[in-house]
Amino acid sequence: MTTIALITLGGTISSESTGAGLGVVPVTGADLMCHEIQAWVPETNLIAHEFRLLPSASITLADLLELHAFVAALPGDVDAVVVSQGTDTIEETAFVLDVLGTAARIPVVVTGAMRNRASAGADGPANLVAAVLVAASPDARGMGVLVQFADVVHAARWVRKASTFHVDAFSSDPLGPVGLVSEGRAHVELVPRTRPVLAAPAHAGARIAHVSAGVSDDLALLPALAAAGYDGVVLAGVGGGHVAADAVRQVALAAAVLPIVLCSRIGSGPSPTATYGYPGGEIDLLARGLIPGRMLSPVKARLLLALLLGSGLRGDALRAAFDVHAR
Repeated sequence: MTTIALITLGGTISSESTGAGLGVVPVTGADLMCHEIQAWVPETNLIAHEFRLLPSASITLADLLELHAFVAALPGDVDAVVVSQGTDTIEETAFVLDVLGTAARIPVVVTGAMRNRASAGADGPANLVAAVLVAASPDARGMGVLVQFADVVHAARWVRKASTFHVDAFSSDPLGPVGLVSEGRAHVELVPRTRPVLAAPAHAGARIAHVSAGVSDDLALLPALAAAGYDGVVLAGVGGGHVAADAVRQVALAAAVLPIVLCSRIGSGPSPTATYGYPGGEIDLLARGLIPGRMLSPVKARLLLALLLGSGLRGDALRAAFDVHAR
């Protein structure tokens, strides 16, 4: 029998109404969730761990570092881990755990729900069952952290939430998912590229601003971020990662005192490094010291920058390490 630790963090999958007109909040813990799905996975021994009971917007990087350490300390008879949480930051949780190598020893699968427990057609139990099936599958070993949602299996590197309401809420554009669940069986077929593992940083206190560029945006706030106590910036430029010509001076002033990672605000596809040479294009911005975000979304680049700064990296060492883990 396979033993799987179900670690709950809260979110919609744990949420119920607290009264008429008051909305739903996370209230249901791991024990009840294990009990509800155990009959659907009779060959699995589920062990409940209520790690947090939070809306996912309130999960912190410190929480995720603690979760990484918690998984690493699980006893040797635990064969895999399923993490349940709110969908709003699933992509961030999965990415951090993946970068830290949380799934190096045993499979780790993250899931959640779009419909709360009181909704008609609540999807939480089905997602939990499918996540358990994926975690228990031999195919999940060596895959890094995975996200299972609506019977689709995604790699942590590429997954992102793509809908605020649809039950099939996640996408892995532009490369696509790595597997699926069908007829009670997980099929994980496409193997992600192996990447270097980043050691967990000494602290999680780095403050990283996420700034998105747009039409008529001079980005005048950027130079003030250092004085406001920020340690770094992720700049999500338009298109492949561009800003207006009028904003270049402000970007350059900020880049002289803070590490700035340049990403695309689009959410799908790589940020180019050698195509556009006009003022505010990526060639111009990278020449001014910005760090290329490569294929990472702004939210994932922000977390990687925080992890590296928390590890004490600065200057050229920071730039080199970011490039290694962003590719």
